[in-house]
Amino acid sequence: MTPPTEDTTQRPSVVIASYPRYADAERAVDFLSDNGFPVRHTAIVGRGLEWVEQVTGRLTALTAAGRGAASGAVAGALLGWLLGLFNWMAPVISGLLVALYGAVIGAVIGAIVGWLSHLGTGGRRDFSSVPNLRAESYDLLVEAEVSDDAARALRDHSPI
Repeated sequence: MTPPTEDTTQRPSVVIASYPRYADAERAVDFLSDNGFPVRHTAIVGRGLEWVEQVTGRLTALTAAGRGAASGAVAGALLGWLLGLFNWMAPVISGLLVALYGAVIGAVIGAIVGWLSHLGTGGRRDFSSVPNLRAESYDLLVEAEVSDDAARALRDHSPI
């Protein structure tokens, strides 16, 4: 006998509200949830999606090596600490000591990898950035069979 599964077929949905910010759409769904509406029948859909890459500064070989060293030190310290825990005689002392060695070795390896990676770009990407996906608006969709109840709840007691 197989366990019952939830029906994942797409049901017809209706846009009951549109918001300029995701936080507003999120607040509307939270409001519906707080008031007993079965929110499993809802979806937030971003419309007019665009990719935005915010440039945060210039990236030099030195900054690439520094970032590599920082991430390598963290990874090395974590790995060293975990390996140090296998020493049964003095696990805290050896774990901390091996973590320190791991941080140093990880920093050196990370700096070299960061520096080589930057050199590998050949100057084509000498900047750092943070990518972001955003939408022009966010529609609140509700399955058609319960959309009137959700629209009425939002209209009568608007959370926004």
